Amino acid sequence: MNEPHVLQIIIHIAGAAALLIWAVRLVRTGVERGFAAPMRIWLRHSAKNRLLAAGTGIGAAVLLQSATAVAVLVSNFISKGGVVTATGLAILLGADVGSALVTQLLMVRQPILIPLLLIVGVVVFLRGEGSNTRQTGRILIGLALIFVSLDMIRSATEPMILNTGTQAIMAYLGRDLLTAFLIGAVFAWGVHSSVAAVLLFVTLAGQSILPSPAAAAMILGANLGGGFIAFVLTYSAPLASRRMVMANLLLRGGGAVLVVLVIAAMPELLTQLGATPARQSINLHLAFNVALAIVALPFVGPITTAFSYFMAEKTGPSGALDVTSALDPALLDRPQRAVDSAARELLGMGQKIEQMLIAVDPLYDQWNVTTASMIADQDKAIKQTHLDIKLYLARLGQKGMDEDLSRRSLELASISSSLDSASDAITRTMLDLAERLHRQKLQFSQQGRDEIRNFTDRVQSNAKLALNVMMNQNPAEARALVAAKDKVRKVEQKLQRSHIGRLREGLVESIETSNIHQETLRALKQVNNAFSMVGYPILHKSGDLLKSRLA
Repeated sequence: MNEPHVLQIIIHIAGAAALLIWAVRLVRTGVERGFAAPMRIWLRHSAKNRLLAAGTGIGAAVLLQSATAVAVLVSNFISKGGVVTATGLAILLGADVGSALVTQLLMVRQPILIPLLLIVGVVVFLRGEGSNTRQTGRILIGLALIFVSLDMIRSATEPMILNTGTQAIMAYLGRDLLTAFLIGAVFAWGVHSSVAAVLLFVTLAGQSILPSPAAAAMILGANLGGGFIAFVLTYSAPLASRRMVMANLLLRGGGAVLVVLVIAAMPELLTQLGATPARQSINLHLAFNVALAIVALPFVGPITTAFSYFMAEKTGPSGALDVTSALDPALLDRPQRAVDSAARELLGMGQKIEQMLIAVDPLYDQWNVTTASMIADQDKAIKQTHLDIKLYLARLGQKGMDEDLSRRSLELASISSSLDSASDAITRTMLDLAERLHRQKLQFSQQGRDEIRNFTDRVQSNAKLALNVMMNQNPAEARALVAAKDKVRKVEQKLQRSHIGRLREGLVESIETSNIHQETLRALKQVNNAFSMVGYPILHKSGDLLKSRLA
């Protein structure tokens, strides 16, 4: 092969790999945007036993096409106390199996699937009325592009099969499995998708470019890289969440190293997994994760207990660094930077309220004076921040601004007022209601408590989306945020009817806690409405907002 030909092949392979990485992310984005709230509820309900938890992890990873995304979701549940660390580890072990199942499904070659998925996906996306329908179209388009990218990789690599240089390099990797293992781990980490990495390696093995031992080692390395992605993404999470992710990383990475050593000593074992190199590689990926789940699931309790000793809470200095306000008076003479500073301060305000929302829900189950005091103190800080933002923007207005900055300033002041009302709803209403439950020794019915917990999950998901919209000012996400407001209203009405139904049945717990239940739902709706206000200015600017509703 001459150099231009080699360069052309490399560009084709790189382009196909890029399309594969992007298509996998497209599917995951569609699932997260369209079905995040139901998935959060589904995952949290799986905490009842370990087998159900593992099965839920499998299903979630198949839908998200990413064990890492499942790890981040479960990390949030653990940080809120909704899932214990051992159950979280069981979910992650199942998610690893689900990720391996995804690669099995995506390697099925059915040429008719590509045009069918594209036609249906594009029609559904363009003609779909609701956000969920459009996201379903996005998912189908992403699946079609995955199949397209795999065909592109096969086509681009065909000229390399008989090339002596390629054969020499790949033969070396077949002998040096440690290097192949590290390449697989680094590549999976670099593209932030073990699914995309495994699909690429299996496709190269199917083209007879990668020897079976090298492909196996690289796929096992991708398992280590995939575990490390979750570790980095949850590095700042609470300690209980990090214990779960670290346990999964060591189990998955340590197991992968052991299997690589076995393959290096007895490469003939791969022939037991399939007739072709591609089938051997992909079956190894599934067999490894299934075996790891079977071996580790009975011991998730002792494993997480052991990690609680190795990763114990560290007691640091009693003093803490003071939080510096973003409202710099020196910037008042530079309106654009001053408005940006106010937006940054507002983002911090929203993040504090999100933490208050996360902290208040467990108080409905078990009252904690320390947590309640922290929420009340946070509310006072929110009040002060709200006042500071209003005064800062008022001083900025005295300096004179152009029309766009003046409008942006008013929008920030309005959002600040909305977020302050959300803080009020949490502290003045939800905190008081949780204390009343404790003081009067009352309990919700099981169904009533599940409804409030699920509704809280939905509002928390929307609050997180609102914070993302504040950062990226994305009209599509702003539209989804505002559309979620109407959905939350309908869900709240449905839950109120469900509660009235239990009152008619004469359920004692529902009668005793009726006012608390209904007021909690209304407070959560108020919090959701406050965060939804973030999206309105963006939609007004983009022309997606009519006078009274979404276009």
